[in-house]
Amino acid sequence: MKKTFFVTATDTDAGKTYVTVGLLKAAQRAGFRSLGLKPIAAGAERMDSALRNDDALLIQAASSVKLPYEQVNPVVLEPAIAPHIAAAQEGRLITASRLEGFLKGALLTPHDFAIVEGAGGWRVPLNDRELLSDLAKSLAFPVVLVINMKLGCLNHALLSAEAILRDGLNIAGWVANGGQDSMPCYEENLQSLVSLLPAPLLGTLSWHETPTDADLEFDQILARL
Repeated sequence: MKKTFFVTATDTDAGKTYVTVGLLKAAQRAGFRSLGLKPIAAGAERMDSALRNDDALLIQAASSVKLPYEQVNPVVLEPAIAPHIAAAQEGRLITASRLEGFLKGALLTPHDFAIVEGAGGWRVPLNDRELLSDLAKSLAFPVVLVINMKLGCLNHALLSAEAILRDGLNIAGWVANGGQDSMPCYEENLQSLVSLLPAPLLGTLSWHETPTDADLEFDQILARL
């Protein structure tokens, strides 16, 4: 088994990192060498004089293949705002080709299962002309779409899937991520997504008291990839 996926979501805080970390740990339980990368992250704190993003640290810790932080998250921006705005404030230019170079270098490390996690949703700008989806297009990895199950998710999910397919990429499947407070008519919304989305449902995630309670859900999702 050697598989690599690009994880995106319907919006920010939809559960990309939760899904990424869960799948990396599931791959490790299955005996695979797992590797997670987050090429760009906005929102960081200084630790020992270096900027560190919480999501990237979780991904680094969940990977069985250990890489330096700088390879896991090569571009880290301090303000928790849109990456292209944060980069402009710091006088930096972020390009899709530069991020692709970082990723391809890290992916030379021997592994069986890898995940590249995006930032925000599918059409997040990198600069005045490029979007994060341009990076995904260059990589051409199958996409896992994380859907934040809340009011408005049908529109967000269908538009995201439409954009991914328009970019010529394959949607490996989607994950319904439910929070602690279930949305009204959850089952009806879920079935609407099953009917309307042009990709398989990989699994549903529910709220758990402890992270280990979700292991079975992630094991099942991994088996469907």
